[in-house]
Amino acid sequence: MNSKIKRILKIILPLFLGVFLVWYSLSKVSIEELLVYLKQSNYWWIILGMFLGLLSHLSRAYRWRFQLEPMGHNIKLGNSIMAVFATYLINYTIPRAGEVARASILTNYENVPFEKGFGTIVAERIADLIIMLGIITITLFLQFDFIYAFIIEKFDPIKIIFGLLGLAVLVFVFTRFIKKSQSGIGLKIKNFTNGLIEGGLSIFKMEKKWSYIAHTFFIWGMYVLMFYVTSLAIPELEGITAGAILIGFIAASFSIAATNGGIGSYPLAIYGAFAIFGIPESPSIAFGWIMWASQTLMIIVFGGLSLIYLPIYNRSRNN
Repeated sequence: MNSKIKRILKIILPLFLGVFLVWYSLSKVSIEELLVYLKQSNYWWIILGMFLGLLSHLSRAYRWRFQLEPMGHNIKLGNSIMAVFATYLINYTIPRAGEVARASILTNYENVPFEKGFGTIVAERIADLIIMLGIITITLFLQFDFIYAFIIEKFDPIKIIFGLLGLAVLVFVFTRFIKKSQSGIGLKIKNFTNGLIEGGLSIFKMEKKWSYIAHTFFIWGMYVLMFYVTSLAIPELEGITAGAILIGFIAASFSIAATNGGIGSYPLAIYGAFAIFGIPESPSIAFGWIMWASQTLMIIVFGGLSLIYLPIYNRSRNN
């Protein structure tokens, strides 16, 4: 399979999957029922959730400057903000293309070498991954008894033990193979892993590392809070537990990687997570669509304005 076909499939397959999941979720809850939930929702909570999401994106743009300063690039905050919003918008069209566009924007308007700008984005993703793993760990700790009982009820404990042992053996064998391998693929994986570790450790070497870490916690705090706040807009979700919020948030976060911007997969991921806690199907999917639509609307507005205003802003600044 040549590279051109691979690129086309990377674009088309997530779109087809998204369309299929939209159809599937709407087969679970009709559009008419979704409209009823939308009419009954408390829009103040939805607006507050959008505002919290906006704060997280602004914090991300401000945090990015901490990584670039040690390299001698003191970029304008306006360019950083618009580049971040443009990233999210472009990722709705071609998966992961937003990160490339984000580094390219700095190259065009701030004279930051592409590889340096892209390297900071990779390090940023590593920091986000660490926080995400932290959230998963905290959730498992807080909800261990519930999750354990659920797994034991749904799955055979013997199969789970053998499955975990098998996975551990595979990881061990794969790690040993990669360490000793001199093949092209083995070396690429080894270099990629080393690069991730180096990128993650570079955060602690920057001058404003504590400010960077504080912003990272703030960003993810806003993510979780906007998820919870928006759930308050649905009367049927009143009294939802912290465990359901955390597991729903984790599932929804991973769903974004499945399709472009989480289209179709986002509501179903929330429904799957909430179903563990016995939350009804209709309000779960309705909340998923409201959550996804409100944040997507914000990205479309600010991302679109950013793409339009970027050349105007920089032309005026250069003049």
